[in-house]
Amino acid sequence: MTQRERRYFGTDGIRGTVGQPPITPDFVMKLGWAAGRVLGARAPGRQKVLIGKDTRVSGYMFESALEAGLSAAGIDIHLLGPMPTPGIAYLTRTFHAKAGIVISASHNPFDDNGIKFFSHAGTKLPDDIELEIEAELDRPLETVVSRDLGKARRVEDAAGRYIEFCKSTVRAGLNLAGLKVVVDCAHGATYHIAPAVFAELGADVVTLGVNPDGFNINDRCGATDPEALQAAVARHGADVGIALDGDGDRLIMVDGAGETVDGDELTFIIARRRYQTGALRGGVVGTQMSNLGLEQAIRTLGLGFERVKVGDRYILEKLQESGWTLGGESSGHIICLDLTTTGDGIISALQVLEAMSANEQSLVDLKRGMRKFPQTLVNVRIDKKSDVMALPEVRQAVAAVEAELGDSGRVLLRASGTEPLIRVMVEGQDARTVDTLAHQLADAVSAVTGSGAADCAA
Repeated sequence: MTQRERRYFGTDGIRGTVGQPPITPDFVMKLGWAAGRVLGARAPGRQKVLIGKDTRVSGYMFESALEAGLSAAGIDIHLLGPMPTPGIAYLTRTFHAKAGIVISASHNPFDDNGIKFFSHAGTKLPDDIELEIEAELDRPLETVVSRDLGKARRVEDAAGRYIEFCKSTVRAGLNLAGLKVVVDCAHGATYHIAPAVFAELGADVVTLGVNPDGFNINDRCGATDPEALQAAVARHGADVGIALDGDGDRLIMVDGAGETVDGDELTFIIARRRYQTGALRGGVVGTQMSNLGLEQAIRTLGLGFERVKVGDRYILEKLQESGWTLGGESSGHIICLDLTTTGDGIISALQVLEAMSANEQSLVDLKRGMRKFPQTLVNVRIDKKSDVMALPEVRQAVAAVEAELGDSGRVLLRASGTEPLIRVMVEGQDARTVDTLAHQLADAVSAVTGSGAADCAA
């Protein structure tokens, strides 16, 4: 079975609108049972699985559905309650659980939800296991005999365990006293964890987005909408702002001047600090969308830089393949593989704060080592998915733009994985030229594919 033949699992679990297949309680119960059957068959003895969730109102329903399905398969369940995705990955390892399950749709609005799995090692499940689970979903649900049913219990100290782990990822003795930090938790899974981490290390913490009601997750706040954080940094005269997304695996920061600092800039800051201390192993992994300025800044340090497809799953695969330890996306997924096994917004923020402390520099100063290239992204809607780059007219249009940019720019066309869109990206030294060329190329793609007008991406 190939990736294209998957029915449910995408690059980051199963996700969709609540109440619409497959994000329904009956399917999620069957998914829990199928996962339990597959995972339980791969090792002798009674197995346990951890379940955590973000703050969406539907999380209660899907937590119960997964619990029922896993119990029917004879799997014990440890319920973590609201926990960041990276926290669930960490606890899966420390509890020696067979797997960890996350109920979250990450940065999506509250009426979406999703299910994703971590292996016993705290990494994404291997493809072959996901495909086995899909195959098991075709079988009728059979409940084990009563004496073999799985038992469930709540883990009362899950948040405290993860807080201590986060603090352990920075050098002993780090003291953030004198640093005023505004932390926006997006009314998501970090609301009861992130403020405590930074406060316990000595920072003066101002909080935003820490009052989840089941419906306000990611609503005009957090890493996907840092405008409120920018205003709060200015209002409180803070040194830095930290924006996390609903499940805590993304990080965007705001410097003391009120400017956003994206994942590319943060990845550079972390890479340079680790290079200075000798803690960086190998080079840095980015994606096709990583700013050209990041690549040039990393290479200026004498380090390697590799690009992979968009998605933290592909960054992790490349890090493991190359033996490197740092990779990131401009959206704020940053993986410090020597510290944890997945993108972690809190841990990434701590690495940046440690660099500020050690270098006695502001975030404004630290990010000056990387010059971002102007970048324009335009979405072109198409009638149906097709290999647009195979069309001669599109190849000619791309070649013409590349020739005009020369070695000082970059062109990328890629199909959206979820919508009938072609994403056209142009990057170069001059913002006006980049914008003109991006729309010129988007119009060429639109004309050839017979699609409607292109629209600017957010």
